Amino acid sequence: MGDLLELTKELIRKPSITPNDAGCMDLIILRLKKLGFSIELFPAGAAQNLWARFGTQKPLVCFLGHTDVVPTGPIDKWTSPPFSPEIRDGYLYGRGACDMKAGVAAIIVAIENYVRNNPTSNGSIAVLLSSSEEGDSSIGTPVVVAALEKRHEKIDYCITAEPSSDKCLGDIIRNGRRGSLNAKLIIYGKQGHVAFPHNADNAIHKSLAVLHELVIKKWDNGHTNFPETKLQISNIQAGTGANNVIPGELQCEFNFRFSPSVTVDELKKCVAKILEQHKLNYKIDWQLSGEPFFTAPGKLTQTAIQVIQDELGITPELSTGGGTSDARFIAPTGAQVIELGVSNQTAHQIDERVKVDDLEKLVLVYEKILEQLL
Repeated sequence: MGDLLELTKELIRKPSITPNDAGCMDLIILRLKKLGFSIELFPAGAAQNLWARFGTQKPLVCFLGHTDVVPTGPIDKWTSPPFSPEIRDGYLYGRGACDMKAGVAAIIVAIENYVRNNPTSNGSIAVLLSSSEEGDSSIGTPVVVAALEKRHEKIDYCITAEPSSDKCLGDIIRNGRRGSLNAKLIIYGKQGHVAFPHNADNAIHKSLAVLHELVIKKWDNGHTNFPETKLQISNIQAGTGANNVIPGELQCEFNFRFSPSVTVDELKKCVAKILEQHKLNYKIDWQLSGEPFFTAPGKLTQTAIQVIQDELGITPELSTGGGTSDARFIAPTGAQVIELGVSNQTAHQIDERVKVDDLEKLVLVYEKILEQLL
């Protein structure tokens, strides 16, 4: 436990706010080189991306993760400094503790254990890490995937160390995710004086009905293995800050988490129809973060379920709920993909933490999965 815990702490100490790796990969590269891994770096923009491989045979088992974290939020709200890991009441606290530096540390230690105990192996192991998962993903994992595809290097099984669990380690395995579609909407009115509304056109007033319609609309009924599509408004801005000025513009950001029952084009057309029915003057920009993906139960999911049953004494649920992850870039290559990691209950929160006892358990699960697959 000492080495595993210290590696996790050392990763947390590095303030790797996306897309800054802050030296996390340097620690990991040193350890992987000692095992005989070949190392390739794929810098892109401000991001760093790592592809490390051990062996040349098939099947290729890849561990996928990221070293970046989200911003801390107000530091004075933290019980202890976010980049000064601290153990209290059986939990390790710090930004990135669960999302996902505990997972990254567990990957490395599990691989070290496996290679030490299995000098010969019927396959290969790879580690793919990015420092831009939490931010601009286009300069992250897709850069490595494109390079692998270009040289026809195929991943067979991919284990993503995202915090997939809910109440306890291993209770949920993600074998798919909904798609994610973002919109930036501007609704135009006319600015004016609040005492003379007939000379203005209040952008907030114009927006209330249409935003309500977007929020309450049922977009689909879900899909086999997927929950229904949901829209969430994340930001609204309007007004000048003065209380006597009618706003001439409202800016709104919202996100679809969508199932395979509806396409990106269908969502865009439906939103446009609603906006036009309300006779609004508007502008909308769309950004697709990822299409839905799904790995049907097969060797990887069956192996992970069996290992969790044997080592943790519980039977995990297969789920496609939750947010997106970089697994969405691996699944289209034909690999079997799962997400399996610690509890996500404090991910991105003030006082983010991970249960210390779960660290060794996760290492054991990863190591046993490797043994079964290879």
